[in-house]
Amino acid sequence: MSTELTMPEYNDSMPAGGNPLEINVNAQYSGFEFNYVYQVLMGFFVFLIIPGLGLLYGGMSHRKSALSMIFQSFAVISVVVFQWMFWGFSLTFSRTSSSFIGNMDNFGLRNTMAAPSTGSAVIPDIVFCFYQMLFAMCAAAIVIGGAFARGRIIPSLIFLFCWVTIVYCPIALWTWNANGWAYQLGVLDFAGGSPVHMSTGAAGLAYALVLGKRKNHGKEVHKPHNITMMFLGTSFIFVGWLGFNGGSGLNASIRSMVAVFNTIVGGSMGLVGYTVLSYFKHGRRWSVKAACEGVIAGLVGITPAAGYVQPWLAAVIGILTGLGCCSLEGISNWMQIDDGLEVFKLHGIGGAIGSFCTGLFATSKISALDGLGSEYSGAIDGHGIQVGYQLADICATLSYSFVMSCILLLILKYIPYMGLRVSDDAEARGLDLDQFNDEAVGEWDLPFDVHHSVNNGVALTGSSTPDGSMTPKKEDVPKQA
Repeated sequence: MSTELTMPEYNDSMPAGGNPLEINVNAQYSGFEFNYVYQVLMGFFVFLIIPGLGLLYGGMSHRKSALSMIFQSFAVISVVVFQWMFWGFSLTFSRTSSSFIGNMDNFGLRNTMAAPSTGSAVIPDIVFCFYQMLFAMCAAAIVIGGAFARGRIIPSLIFLFCWVTIVYCPIALWTWNANGWAYQLGVLDFAGGSPVHMSTGAAGLAYALVLGKRKNHGKEVHKPHNITMMFLGTSFIFVGWLGFNGGSGLNASIRSMVAVFNTIVGGSMGLVGYTVLSYFKHGRRWSVKAACEGVIAGLVGITPAAGYVQPWLAAVIGILTGLGCCSLEGISNWMQIDDGLEVFKLHGIGGAIGSFCTGLFATSKISALDGLGSEYSGAIDGHGIQVGYQLADICATLSYSFVMSCILLLILKYIPYMGLRVSDDAEARGLDLDQFNDEAVGEWDLPFDVHHSVNNGVALTGSSTPDGSMTPKKEDVPKQA
């Protein structure tokens, strides 16, 4: 005879899940352990997105500023870990939050341990906290792209701490906390179309706007300095996204397996849509850069829909997102904003397309696969009002993130000695030589004396090559003995 398992339940009298010195806190999860093991494994995959973004942004940058992108992608780990443990988790997932922002019930991870989480009864609080922390890291790492080639490191990290607190946490609460207004309204967002993509796209655009254009913007063609780095970074991101979407069901159900499958489908079809349109737009020539951006666009588009749509419609979403992002290739120029790493195009617009399509194509036949009675329908099931809910969320997320990000950046900009942007001379030489003690990515082909002088604060004169490196004038180079 089979024994029916009893689902763990939250007990107000034991907010931490019980005293481990008195009871076995693991016993309540007996028979459900595979769910939180699966969740931690998905978290390991999500972590790959962080170095992936560093490689992607580093490859897309000028050679002279690539290290700043790589460094910041790792530095945000420390910033977000502290912020999330300090008050980020509490502001986002406290059980008694308002519809807009959480409280300090879980400040410093207080009572965040073995109790069933707000996200899923079969996932302990500490596992849920870990997994959601990785999402906050990914969001912060994406925003970094707005500071491309001209943002100073320390002010950037201070901004990201404030941004995660004031922008990311409220939007994540709206979306995933049962008390959030978007959750209550009925907005569907499986894995972060609003908190992780639309919010970061708008924030990256705000960052680029407040910093102002690069000095050589529009005067020379900017091309990625290292396509191989871009490819490797995109590959890390693609693998990481399997855990990003695959773990967002917060259980090891068939629905989660469908989410993994839809992620592969969405990313690969995004590549098709973006690359084919780029092929015809650019003189019938293929582009690895377009392929990488197409994968990212498709992954962004399928994120809010992964656990709600049929695989064939996941393909449609991937293609539509790829086509939409590629067709708006010059949107930053049209807006007169120097978004050199195309954060808004890929994440802001891609996330909005994905959210809208979720309202169209969500079907209860997929959401019910988790076996928990989850039945969420979109227009395809006759629930047309879902499209309106999605549009309301799109408008709220993009506008809130953009406005609040601008306010934060303007405050930091006018704080004495803060200085969001590097000097003109530092921008010309490159952030790597200005702010780092490491070698720049690639070889500089400079005599030791000149390279040593640059690293010790002596300005390097000369012309800038198309890949962003410096070619010294003949008189700049000391004669060798």
